[in-house]
Amino acid sequence: MKIYIFSARGDEMDAIDNVREKLGVDIETSANPIDFEDLSAIEPGSMVSVLGMQRFGEAEFKALADRGIHYLSTRTIGYDHMDLGAARKYGVHVCNARYAPDGVADYTIMMILLCLRAYKQALWRMQINDFSLDGLIGKEIRDLTIGIVGTGRIGARVVKDLSGFGCRILVSSRHENPELKGLAEYVPLDRLYKECDVISFHLALTPETEHMINKDSLAKMKKGVILINCARGELMDMESLIEGIESEQIGALGLDTVENEAGVVHRDLKTAIFEDRELAYLRQFKNVVYTQHMAFYTEEAVESMVISSVEGLISMAKTGAGPTQLC
Repeated sequence: MKIYIFSARGDEMDAIDNVREKLGVDIETSANPIDFEDLSAIEPGSMVSVLGMQRFGEAEFKALADRGIHYLSTRTIGYDHMDLGAARKYGVHVCNARYAPDGVADYTIMMILLCLRAYKQALWRMQINDFSLDGLIGKEIRDLTIGIVGTGRIGARVVKDLSGFGCRILVSSRHENPELKGLAEYVPLDRLYKECDVISFHLALTPETEHMINKDSLAKMKKGVILINCARGELMDMESLIEGIESEQIGALGLDTVENEAGVVHRDLKTAIFEDRELAYLRQFKNVVYTQHMAFYTEEAVESMVISSVEGLISMAKTGAGPTQLC
């Protein structure tokens, strides 16, 4: 059975070649997303792998099913870009990718340190030979209380890594992770908000978690709290973030993802009119560190996402698992 890999990046090609040879599968790649206006180039009954910047709703899943395509994988851990109800309705089996949590955990701790040590201001000054220290004084992690919201694979890895810094760690999650016993204290979310100097979020995007950071939740936090988001942009309401920075309720932001980023991240827009006014305004603050959704982006993770995406398709086709299965 043939596999089509859409939105294939150059950095994925070695992994695609390796998995093609290892598994002996027929793989065709395209640098472009699926063109739902014309699916004639995709053989009926084949399987498809995509990335997370393309949305799949009712119309898209119906089009796939009409073409006889019933196995779809996303080369991302997150799957909030897919309407799983529509997938079930049209009998399209779906799976997501997986990779080790270390890369995002590393990046999260880097973001914490950048915010604590006024990295952005220091970097800007160096560009104009300003070597002064005024306004650049930082804080040490060991003296702080750090909150981790969500203790799945990535959140748990962050806790384990942070434990070596000697800080106090509070965590909040739907389910307690026994591996964190002795490293962190599970507390209700409101208590975590109240007591933590730094809060990092490691949650999937669901109707319950969307905009969990808003005016009300920010009001429960310490004045000058540092917020880190290397998970999903829609966890945080953009307008509330802007107001929080302006009022100094938020002391610093470390953001690798923001809501409504699909038309921005992973694109070269340097000669375009930048239309996202909220992002343009937010990222210019001296205490906002923003990167282009790249916390996941390591050689190891890219290879793992390609391999698990292809293996997931093959597994679903062999077992008939579904109608929707997420790893």
